Amino acid sequence: MSRIGKKVIAIPSGVQVSLAGSCLHFKNQKSSQELETHGRVKILLEENTLRFEPVGESAQDRAFWGTYGALANNIVMGLDKGFSKVLEVNGVGYKVALGHKVLELNLGFSHPIKYPIPEGVEIVVDKNTITIKGSNKQQIGQIAANIRALRPPEPYKGKGIKYKNEVIVRKAGKTAKK
Repeated sequence: MSRIGKKVIAIPSGVQVSLAGSCLHFKNQKSSQELETHGRVKILLEENTLRFEPVGESAQDRAFWGTYGALANNIVMGLDKGFSKVLEVNGVGYKVALGHKVLELNLGFSHPIKYPIPEGVEIVVDKNTITIKGSNKQQIGQIAANIRALRPPEPYKGKGIKYKNEVIVRKAGKTAKK
């Protein structure tokens, strides 16, 4: 049995869920999201709870059971509380500025990098930290990974963009000849 799939998803008062065929629609005051399923899971939507059950007994059916349970739980949590990721920018001359629907990063290249901010995502810049907030967990994680990939931290001085609690394994530099 799937431990994640067995869990009943409690729907908070601020989130509305509707079922249309094999598609779940989640909605709150600010945004809405959809979860498209297929015939391998049965959706059970009661008053304030949401459950999934596998249609068959195959391993793939049980895998989809847990997957859709986790995806639906992430959507409900995102619409209720939201998700955020924090990035830190380390390095001499590395700067981050927030423009209109664009994040401008000066990361030691010959030109500044302009990263467009998608709809439904809020980015806050405070000195050398970038906070990315939104209701879609996958989208927030992908944006954070894309920004980090522009200048990943290097192991000698630790310069670059890293996640807030990420530990950079440092290397020793070359030793001088004696």
